[in-house]
Amino acid sequence: MAGSVLGVALQLQQAMLWNWRCYAAIVTGGCILAGLSAWGVRRRVRVAGVWGLSVSVALLVGACLGVGLTGLRAVAYAGQTLDSRVEGRDVEVTGVIAQMPQHGEGGVRFRLNVQSAREVAPAGRGAPVALPSTLALAWYATRSGGWGRAGEAAAQIDPMDDAPATLHAGERWRFTVRLKAPHGALNPHGFDHELSMWEQGVQAMGSVRTGARDAPPERLGATWRHPVERVRETVRDAVFAQVADRRMAGVIAALVTGDQGAIERNDWDVFRATGVAHLMSISGLHVTMFAWLASAVVGMLWRRSSRLMLAWPAPHAAVVGGVLLAALYALFSGWGIPSQRTVWMLLVVGLLRLSGRRWPWPFVWLAACWTVVVADPWALMQPGFWLSFVAVGALFATDAGAAPIGGGTAASRARHMLREQWVVTLALTPLTLLLFQQISAVGLLANAVAIPWITLVVTPLAMLGAVVPALWTLAGWAVQALSLVLGWLASWPFATLSMPAPPLWAAVAGIAGGVWMTMRLPAALRLLGLPLLLPVLLWQVPRPAEGSFDLLAADVGQGNAVLVRTAHHSLLYDAGPRYGLESDAGNRVLVPLLAALGERLDMLVLSHRDVDHIGGAEAVLATQPQAALLSSIEASHPLQALRPAQPCVAGQQWRWDGVTFEVLHPRADDIAFLSKPNTLSCVLRIHAGTNAVLLAGDIERLQELALVTRTSALGADLLLVPHHGSKTSSSDALLDAVAPRIALVQAGYRNRFGHPAPEVVDRYRLRDIALVESTRCGAAFWTSMRPGDLQCHRQQARRYWHHAVPPMDAD
Repeated sequence: MAGSVLGVALQLQQAMLWNWRCYAAIVTGGCILAGLSAWGVRRRVRVAGVWGLSVSVALLVGACLGVGLTGLRAVAYAGQTLDSRVEGRDVEVTGVIAQMPQHGEGGVRFRLNVQSAREVAPAGRGAPVALPSTLALAWYATRSGGWGRAGEAAAQIDPMDDAPATLHAGERWRFTVRLKAPHGALNPHGFDHELSMWEQGVQAMGSVRTGARDAPPERLGATWRHPVERVRETVRDAVFAQVADRRMAGVIAALVTGDQGAIERNDWDVFRATGVAHLMSISGLHVTMFAWLASAVVGMLWRRSSRLMLAWPAPHAAVVGGVLLAALYALFSGWGIPSQRTVWMLLVVGLLRLSGRRWPWPFVWLAACWTVVVADPWALMQPGFWLSFVAVGALFATDAGAAPIGGGTAASRARHMLREQWVVTLALTPLTLLLFQQISAVGLLANAVAIPWITLVVTPLAMLGAVVPALWTLAGWAVQALSLVLGWLASWPFATLSMPAPPLWAAVAGIAGGVWMTMRLPAALRLLGLPLLLPVLLWQVPRPAEGSFDLLAADVGQGNAVLVRTAHHSLLYDAGPRYGLESDAGNRVLVPLLAALGERLDMLVLSHRDVDHIGGAEAVLATQPQAALLSSIEASHPLQALRPAQPCVAGQQWRWDGVTFEVLHPRADDIAFLSKPNTLSCVLRIHAGTNAVLLAGDIERLQELALVTRTSALGADLLLVPHHGSKTSSSDALLDAVAPRIALVQAGYRNRFGHPAPEVVDRYRLRDIALVESTRCGAAFWTSMRPGDLQCHRQQARRYWHHAVPPMDAD
């Protein structure tokens, strides 16, 4: 088992998949080696211990099977990816809605099982098109920001204007869609969207087209497919109809149906700050609790029948009933990845009990781990997998999972629960810092209140509400009471502690130290685990040397966000775009990235007011209260109420740690004369010695010409391409004056503006300037110590499930 898990882990490190024949050969070799080993045991052949069933041979056999079988699955799945020639083209697709639709952000998102697809031709239906079996689609309101006006402020748009039609799971529809491969932002310590889509079986994403030239969406009728999803949707909608407070209804819907999207973002922030987010969705805890209750009920009912008792022992019936009912509960709740993992673990434990075997806990723990990895190899790359198994392993190792001693009194059970929570908290803190870069200082107290309240009060009321809807109102009141307590805890000073993400070795040492300190050992011996915790708690991310600086251009899609660091100071140039009414680059990318790097910004520079440059500013300012704000935004802009901004004016200059920062544009008279936001972009030049960077915002040709005319020193090693590579920028005059070695384009994958424009690309190529796009590079790292080198995170962290963007010439 350990060997196969190791083999899977090795295969998941591959940047590119091999040919299927290679994996088939590895599987064949593993089977031959296993057969020879078994033959050697039967024949009692021992040649220098090579053919015995030794641990090394078993590990090798398992590793071969793990690598080979996972590779074969990956090759088969990769063969179903979306053809790049279909991307960006309108396709008429007919299919069945496979999951209950998710409403929000001015539209609805849903999964569609494809039945047929054709090209959209001017004279009618075109040729058939091969598509992946499952599509992730969005149907936006016609005038919402998601449908094609990314530059408009979401707050100025009524999300219900021209709202999409009502969709239901199991319905058959015909849509005109525009598709693209799943392509997400790829940043250090960031969420891997492409892995998530791969694991969910989604290989194409897109939007429903509802323009004047598009055929309107057509409902073709209802089907009997996906009945569980239809019931889930009915229950979710009934919860919102019964509970007046939508925030409370969202939590109840999440607990009953697993619809995490029903919970508002502000509530998620409170749940994360207090460390109880795992309780607010269908997680392993809920499925395990349900299995325990179901097992108890089945056992009690089984014992009431003497005939059933004679046919099969009640304990066995209770185990089987508990596991089966838990699987049904997980299926009803959406069959999410955490629920699947828990069902497989319960199945392993149940089979061991039915067989009468009493394995030592490490073997039970490893068997459960092996079962999950066999069912879903890519679970090894998910934070939830490691949090679950480290927590369970810590409880086993410290004997915290044993039954309480002392007669089972209420006090002993309370002490037992507190010790379990303490063990899990101490063991998971290093891992949580590695994965999320923050821990909740009030988490132990919050969980001590929330776990019994959610487990014994809210969840039973929420589940029984499916039979007696009035109970959902009581559940809403219970959630509201808990929310008041959690909100109060989240408001405490230092409720959450953020630390830089430690390296893997430090996190492993910290977990070992945490588990050691919770084991049943003398106090003097337990203190030996403390030194193992110190690397996690004291880790600091290396910084540039005095007189040098580095730059990290975050992958935020269609927008700018560049972090500049000196020896003791940090500056963020722009804060990325707003993705929707409730989502922006600040919360999704920049806040986690700054936390992982342990950054306390000295200054936030917002080049101008466009939403693709200031979309994440509010989130960044909220988490960086000490940062000064420098910008060209007008005095009446809403951000001025959060942090008064100093206007950026040409001539401003400051020096940090031997590095000079100069504002080159706009001039004071430009602010009075120019009105278009792009023309007022703050242009910042940063230089140390002979090495320099030019951050140009969204300036256009006229401003570029003025910049060349007014400024004597424009040369730079790296240029942040003006206006994301728009054809209105990157003039010959600017490129000749700056003469950069590297030009970086921050733009979204297949963005609607066509950035970078082909003629702009040609101008950079003509001058032998290395043009790097964030869609192909991911987050980009540059340092003044190596001015000719740009490191791309998408290349350094490359895995085979990551989307390979076609070369520019192939676009």
